[in-house]
Amino acid sequence: MTIDRRTDAFIVIDIQRDFCRGGALAVPGGDDVVPLINRLFPRFTLSIFTQDWHTAGHVSFASAHPGKNNYETIALTYGEQTLWPDHCVQGTDGADFHPLLDQMNAAAIIRKGYHAAVDSYSAFFENDRSTPTGLAGFLSTLGVQRVFIAGLATDFCVLYSALDARALGLDVVVIDDASRGIDINGSLAAAHEAMIRAGIILVTADTL
Repeated sequence: MTIDRRTDAFIVIDIQRDFCRGGALAVPGGDDVVPLINRLFPRFTLSIFTQDWHTAGHVSFASAHPGKNNYETIALTYGEQTLWPDHCVQGTDGADFHPLLDQMNAAAIIRKGYHAAVDSYSAFFENDRSTPTGLAGFLSTLGVQRVFIAGLATDFCVLYSALDARALGLDVVVIDDASRGIDINGSLAAAHEAMIRAGIILVTADTL
């Protein structure tokens, strides 16, 4: 697959301490994607990072709902919400990017999940499906037509970002071996199926 440095962009999803080994919401193998993502940066002129950036006591935290446990699902005003361990709280070490991630490659950092009453998986919209992050306008202004997406976690933030990018009319490629999933009750396989149905291309880094 040929990368067009004029109209392609690389979106790197949530490579943060809390999603890596020893973190509050560690994704299995999360650390393993960092060297591969770093090797991909030179292929792209434009790279954008996303960063989970939650308030303390965020609505998506199980600790904010007495009697509820991590990974349970509840109904909120904007729909179903998986409850998570407290993670990526603003200003904490866990919210920092992985120390080995080459942060010099970020042309922009999109912070998400910073509204206390709504979660945000997607790089483009919060989980109410209407509040934008501003990324769509940023990419449009720069003439981006196709996005390559990698990061954590495949079955949540990568998935939602990829589906939203596709719905916004962008061509979308997910670099599957530069991503890792949480896999709650078959969510990883379901994510792959949903992306394929949406016309998203799944590749490995060695094809780029």
